[in-house]
Amino acid sequence: MANDSKTWRCGKYELSFDRPRIMGVLNVTPDSFSDGGEHFDPDAAIEYGLAMLDAGADIIDVGGESTRPGFTPVNPDEEARRVLPVVRALAKEGAIVSIDTRHVAVAKAAVRCGASIVNDVTGFTDPKMVEFVKTSTCGIIVMHAGEVAAPTRTHATVQLDTSAAAFVAEKARETAAEAAREAEKPARRRRGKLLGEPKSEAKLPGGVVQPSLPFGEPEPTSEPASEQETPAAEQTAAAETVAPAPAATEAASESNDRLAAMMRRSARREEAYVPTSQLRRFTLPDSAPIMRRVMGFLSDQARTLIHAGVSRDRICIDPGPGFGKSANEDIVIQRETAKMASLGYPLMCAVSRKRFVGAVSGVTEAAERDAATFGVCLGAIQAGANIVRVHDAAGFAQFLNGYWAVAKPQPRRAFVAVGSNLGHRCDNIRAAREMIAEIPLTCVSNSSKIYESEPAYETRQDAFANAVIEIKTELAPLVLLDELMKIEAELGRDRSKKAKANGPRTIDLDLLWMDGETHGGKKLRLPHPLIGERDFVLVPLEDLMHDPARFFRYNGVEVKEPEDRVGHIVGELGRM
Repeated sequence: MANDSKTWRCGKYELSFDRPRIMGVLNVTPDSFSDGGEHFDPDAAIEYGLAMLDAGADIIDVGGESTRPGFTPVNPDEEARRVLPVVRALAKEGAIVSIDTRHVAVAKAAVRCGASIVNDVTGFTDPKMVEFVKTSTCGIIVMHAGEVAAPTRTHATVQLDTSAAAFVAEKARETAAEAAREAEKPARRRRGKLLGEPKSEAKLPGGVVQPSLPFGEPEPTSEPASEQETPAAEQTAAAETVAPAPAATEAASESNDRLAAMMRRSARREEAYVPTSQLRRFTLPDSAPIMRRVMGFLSDQARTLIHAGVSRDRICIDPGPGFGKSANEDIVIQRETAKMASLGYPLMCAVSRKRFVGAVSGVTEAAERDAATFGVCLGAIQAGANIVRVHDAAGFAQFLNGYWAVAKPQPRRAFVAVGSNLGHRCDNIRAAREMIAEIPLTCVSNSSKIYESEPAYETRQDAFANAVIEIKTELAPLVLLDELMKIEAELGRDRSKKAKANGPRTIDLDLLWMDGETHGGKKLRLPHPLIGERDFVLVPLEDLMHDPARFFRYNGVEVKEPEDRVGHIVGELGRM
């Protein structure tokens, strides 16, 4: 199940999986298969990314190149121009940002702009991408993209002939065939190999062999042009924009792009499928050869990264639904989620709106497949998936919160800061405490004393009464925050635009910290970004835990020395 002991280290963040994590899809492209063009404008993309965070997404996956069937490859400079302003803005708001790219130059620039995860659809088969991630601390998503059906082999009819002449003729044919194979070897090395065939000779430092791309044999074409690292894309981390690439450099021709060729073949297979009257013994193909290819590639690539110097706890795996796979094959893979989870890495379920989801639900339009997507994701979560990548983050967060509340008893520790400087301050704080205890799936486990503090930020106002309440809750952080805002409103807190943000108030409730939760966005930041500078929070916390400054520093929060803090405590006002 998702509430296991795996953790995923992504730069300065560490994700635990006591509950499934939601990755929201943000396509900054004009041609993505279900939402192309909706968020192509950077400002629209940033706004939508923040909205997904405020609706419950834990991670935002930003992509600038569509990899749908029949896609047109995008030049790395153009891809960087699309995604970097979005990555920079979301990271600034505390979001965990994933960059969905297969180009090392774009990955480098995005990580410098604040991305914490590199999501490579080619599974880190490019040695240059491996060289980059081993020198960074970002999280890594290894995805399988490629055909999983066994190659078709034709067998000629054999007729036995025991004559000496036939024997001599057969030996001559074998000799000629062997000579022809020897002559073909150089050409064969230049072509992509099927997953499971001998690996290419590309090596990383330390003698680690780097496997070839798992895309199967490309269509007959000239030798693929290698994707060179583009300095222009690297320079974009320091500049706000990237100059558009000339038309002549519009990615290597689609026919020379192995991922594009594989997706093109996949689309043609779907279009060419014609039901026949031939009876089949089973509804689905045998899972063993399919899973050998998928799990073999994922585990091989994970080991390759580890041997290259990447820490194991940075690696997440994704079987790549829809990438070169038929609907039947995708269903087989999803049913084997528990086997993939047993590899020990965080496991992603990225089925959102895919063709096979439409096939099993009967929904033709991709944008209308969200309900079916949620059903497939729930099955994956029950089998051990840790992260779900979805287009409708708000809808899935609501779906998951409802399911998790009933199916998974899971009280977690949290701290809520309470303050008041209007009316009967201590009575307001005690009333808030009683109302917090009435929140569904929540109880108050402890409370600090009530302290008097100097006003912070807006100093020309009366002194505050402050306390911290320790609770246990089974609610999701954003749901809990909504309940706290309702209490504020009921006790007379004015949050209208005319009220000063840090001015006088009857009650103020801040969610400071929650066990296992890291969150960014406009609505909620966890841990609270100002907790380390507020004396009126850190001193009451000393009643509830030993050395809160050390505790929060360990959780990645910068905590200032007492003399450098704001809102200093000046006295005690009594017990709660």
